Amino acid sequence: MNRFWSSATCLLLRIGAIAAWPGLLACAETRGGEPIVIELWPGKPPGDVGIARPETSRIHDSPLVGKTKLITNVSKPTITIHRPPERQNTGTAMLICPGGGYWDLYWELEGEEVAAWLNSVGITGVILKYRCPRRPGEIEREPPLGPQLDAQRGMRLLRARAAEWGVDPNRIGIVGFSAGGHLAVATATNFHKTLYNPIDAADRLSSRPNFAIGCYSGYLKPGDRDGIRDDLTIPADTPPIFLAHTGDDRVSYGGSIAENSVSMYLALRKAGVPAELHVFATGDHDFGVRKNERLPSIWPDLCLRWLKSQKLYVPPR
Repeated sequence: MNRFWSSATCLLLRIGAIAAWPGLLACAETRGGEPIVIELWPGKPPGDVGIARPETSRIHDSPLVGKTKLITNVSKPTITIHRPPERQNTGTAMLICPGGGYWDLYWELEGEEVAAWLNSVGITGVILKYRCPRRPGEIEREPPLGPQLDAQRGMRLLRARAAEWGVDPNRIGIVGFSAGGHLAVATATNFHKTLYNPIDAADRLSSRPNFAIGCYSGYLKPGDRDGIRDDLTIPADTPPIFLAHTGDDRVSYGGSIAENSVSMYLALRKAGVPAELHVFATGDHDFGVRKNERLPSIWPDLCLRWLKSQKLYVPPR
C-alpha cells in the first residue's frame, strides 16, 4: 500500500465515519497494522473546565515495576483500538482503563501491555485515554467525574463500531487498574444515568458493559466506614464483575489493603450480581498482566476461565 493510497483511505473512512456518526473523528488503520485512534468528543469534552498545560508523556521509574511510560495533562480523550489477528479473533472486546490515581495514566503497564495480552488470546483491546489530572476545584482524594463521562462515551463508540472491528456487541467488557479499576466498576454499576447530553447516534446505545474487571481498585470503599461509597449503586442488572487484589497492597484509596475489592464483592453478592474475587497473599500494587514470580501473575488466566464460564469468551482454536 503506497502512502497516497493510505492517506486517501484514511480520508474516505473519516468522511464515512462522520456521515454515520456526526461529530465522530476517526483515523483509519495504517500500514503495518497500527492501532486505530479515535477522539471521543467532536469538540471540548462536556463538563470540562480544561487545563492550560499540554499533554505530556514521561518515563517513570517505579519501585515496583521499573521504568514505564506515563501520560498526563489529557484534554482530548481518545480510544485506541488494538485488534487481534483476524483468524484468532474471538469477538470479545475490553475497554482498558489505566490507573494513575486520576493524576496520570500508566499507559504502558496498564494500557499497552494489557492490550497486547488481550490480543494474544483473541480479544480486542481498546485503551481509554481519559482526561487527567484533576481539574481546578476537584477534590484531591475523590474520584473526578470527567473520566466517567469519557468511559461512558468510550463504551458507546465501541458498541457503535463493533461490527466494523469484528466485535460481538454482547461481549464488550471493561477492565481497569487502581484508579482505573474504580472507573471500570463505576461504569459497570452507574450506567442507568447518562452523564452528558447526547451528541450523535452512538449515544443512543447503551454504555452498560457486558462484564467488568477491577484490579487493585481504589475509591470503592468510603474511608474507614464499611460498605461501598454512596455514589456507587448496584442495580439488579449490573453485569458480572471480576475483582483481583493483594493482601499487602501498599497503595489504596478509600480504605486499606484489599478492603476496596472485598467491600465491593460483598455488596455485589448481596445484590445478587455474579461476582468473583481473588485476594493474593502478596504481590503489592501495579502487578498489571506481567508474567513473573509474583502471586497475582496468574490472575489473567483465572479471569479468562471466569469469562468462559460466563459464556463471554471462547478461546481461539
